[in-house]
Amino acid sequence: MKWLTLISFIFLLSSARSRNLQRTARDADHKSPIAHRFNDLKEETFKAVTMITFAQYLQKCSYEGLSKLVKDVVDLAHKCVANEDAPECSKPLPSVFLDEICQVDKLRDSYGDMADCCGKADPERNQCFLSFKVHQPDFIPPYQRPAADVICKEYQDDRVLLLGNFVYTVARRNPFLHAPAILGLAVEYENALKSCCTESDIGACLDAKVQQISAIKKAAKHIGVKQKHGCHLLEKYGEGTFLATKLARMSQKYPKAPFAEVSKMVQDVLGVYKECCVGDMIECVDDWSELLTSLCSKQDVFSSKIKPCCEKPAVEQTRCIVEADFDDKPDNLPSLVEKYIQDKEVCQSYKANHDLFLAEFLYEYSRRHPEVSTELVLRITKEYETLLDKCCKTDNPAECYGNAVEELNKYVKETQDLVKTNCDLFNTHGEADFLKGILVRYTKKMPQVTTDTLLEIGKKMTGVGSKCCSLPEQKRMSCSEYYLSVIIEDMCKRQESTPINDQVSQCCNQHYSFKRSCFTAMGVDTKYVPPPFDPMMFNFDEHMCNAPPAEREEGQLKLLINLIKRKPQMTEEQLKTISGSFTAMMEKCCKQSDVNTCLGEE
Repeated sequence: MKWLTLISFIFLLSSARSRNLQRTARDADHKSPIAHRFNDLKEETFKAVTMITFAQYLQKCSYEGLSKLVKDVVDLAHKCVANEDAPECSKPLPSVFLDEICQVDKLRDSYGDMADCCGKADPERNQCFLSFKVHQPDFIPPYQRPAADVICKEYQDDRVLLLGNFVYTVARRNPFLHAPAILGLAVEYENALKSCCTESDIGACLDAKVQQISAIKKAAKHIGVKQKHGCHLLEKYGEGTFLATKLARMSQKYPKAPFAEVSKMVQDVLGVYKECCVGDMIECVDDWSELLTSLCSKQDVFSSKIKPCCEKPAVEQTRCIVEADFDDKPDNLPSLVEKYIQDKEVCQSYKANHDLFLAEFLYEYSRRHPEVSTELVLRITKEYETLLDKCCKTDNPAECYGNAVEELNKYVKETQDLVKTNCDLFNTHGEADFLKGILVRYTKKMPQVTTDTLLEIGKKMTGVGSKCCSLPEQKRMSCSEYYLSVIIEDMCKRQESTPINDQVSQCCNQHYSFKRSCFTAMGVDTKYVPPPFDPMMFNFDEHMCNAPPAEREEGQLKLLINLIKRKPQMTEEQLKTISGSFTAMMEKCCKQSDVNTCLGEE
């Protein structure tokens, strides 16, 4: 997909220069990176972000243990503010943090092979540490909220300690959530304490706030998924794909902003992601703050919808802006057909500046179609590029690409139909039947995958249905295709170390924007040889009757998966017959005094 590789140069040339020059000039005034960032963030924020950084790398360490590392870094910052020429003050910030980690006593005892990272040179050392972050750490117990009066006393006695513990708790559980989002959560948490700790019934007030804070945490989780996915795109596919997805999304969100302004903002987002994705949370926070200041200074250019966000304190702006609604489309936008199909100079414009021409097409298409997914925008742009590559070599290009609208609309219809079909199924038949349908389809596509993993994938895909099919129709495609892409990317990452089958490999080798459609079109794996029939797999006992409903349901779903693994060519009618017979058997036998005998006979 060459235009995605080349598109980055457009932004680098047209928009990044001014920011890079400002940055070079700014950094030239500072001999010490740590002193510069300490002065920018001020001590309290610097300390909080330092704690976040260490908690995300060293997820097993106690708050007290990490506080010592934070103190070392803050002491160094004070020293360097006083004298930027002092030893160690010229070190890049990531090196400061990693050097501290590598001096932790008995690092290998707690973290095993992660200690080997210390033997590598930067930046490989940092990449090594990043690979050991645990996305959903099961070694951290669930958070238990202290008694209401205890929280308020701790807040009144030592506000900094309580909030420090809060950012530590959130950061170690969410190692890929960028620091600005965690700082925003801390502010929301403190606001809840401020309003409740003066109330006569503190517990009742905090209970009322719990739902609000839970919603905030849920939103932060979603932001974390998006940030982790953005980092994955940048690492796996490079800057071109990252820039193209951000250009599509921002053009949809800010359709009134000129191409030059949107492309500059996209390049700035890339710069911030580069820092956040490698765990450099100090620079991540500082540069994200700069980016938001820039965006808020141009509200009239970008969108009136971000005005309430820009009036909030800096640390509360991130979540607000991310969640802000798309702006309304400008009135009377001309048809794209005129410029990109009917214009006699299409091929000349395309050949003269291939990259810019396609980037502007992507921008113009996106701002007119806020209802489509960014993945679909990328597919359409790629197909338009393929069409021009072919047609501009012919004697009559206009005739060749004359049916471009019909060709491109096929991609739109395929995605629209898929979303409609699945949401109709979900909303009509409910979550349980929807999950069974997914398990049937995906077990046939990749029967080699373990039963537990297939069930996990099925539940995640059903979660997408639950989240996206309840949205207004114009938001369903963006939501569903985005979250399905996240699941598929994760599946393909596992496939790298444990290959599944040829057709999964083929889809995983597709470009990002084409993977979902490839998985959807995938059929039954015809090369698969089922394992021998094992009667024990279908050996039932009274536990099936006595188990809690959730466990009973899971057992039945695993039975369904194992049945298809042994008979992948089974038709839907046959499955319905067997499912009905199984339900009838369970209803009959679970009422009997001797359940096991009944199940054995049935």
